[in-house]
Amino acid sequence: MSYNLQYFQYNERSILIEWPSAIDENILNDILKFKHLIEIRYIKQKVEVISSYSSLLIIYASTIDKFNDTFLSLEELYATINSTETIKSQLWEIPVCYDHEFATDLDDFSKQKSLSKTQIIELHSSALYTVYFTGFLPGFLYLGGLDEKLFLGRKNTPSLDVKKGSVAIGGKQTGIYPEYSPGGWHVIGNTPISLFSPKANPPCFINAGDKVKFIPVDRSEYNKIKQAVEALDYKLVPKV
Repeated sequence: MSYNLQYFQYNERSILIEWPSAIDENILNDILKFKHLIEIRYIKQKVEVISSYSSLLIIYASTIDKFNDTFLSLEELYATINSTETIKSQLWEIPVCYDHEFATDLDDFSKQKSLSKTQIIELHSSALYTVYFTGFLPGFLYLGGLDEKLFLGRKNTPSLDVKKGSVAIGGKQTGIYPEYSPGGWHVIGNTPISLFSPKANPPCFINAGDKVKFIPVDRSEYNKIKQAVEALDYKLVPKV
């Protein structure tokens, strides 16, 4: 499946390519395939390509002299995409503790949604999520696939200190805060897994297109995993 893409000059060194504005796995697959082709075509130029839900931003190493010619070159490249090809992905099972100590917004979330805390946890942990892109913070995963029953707009007053590993819901999305940060999403749990390390290669081991499933764990199991992570004696392995 191909799309009628829109090409724009973003600045003197960048081009923005837009797909239909939607959170859609077919669009994601198309974006990632095009991103891969661009990175191969311009590998000698060290072009940086950044993806989002429905766009690609291509940042060139030098000023673009003729934008129309570059647009045409990209259109021709897009036409070579194999429509039947699918992007390889991995499944990551991420442990989450939903205990009261970590789930600082769960009580209020429960009241606003008229759902019990048990129902919220079951709905949140039973879904299979797709990683659309990372952003906001290094290693912050934007996940699609949240059950509609859990949709809830961001908090009116953001928290100033969201803990590292906080699992939260904002709007139609869920995600994990990879570091301590201000944030306006509703925190319902915490994972002991570190999603980003500048010393690791790659710094974030989960990629756009991958799948994520949250696995509820009790406080004892959480502490056990956290200790192993801090001792560099724990490695999350993707499921086949």
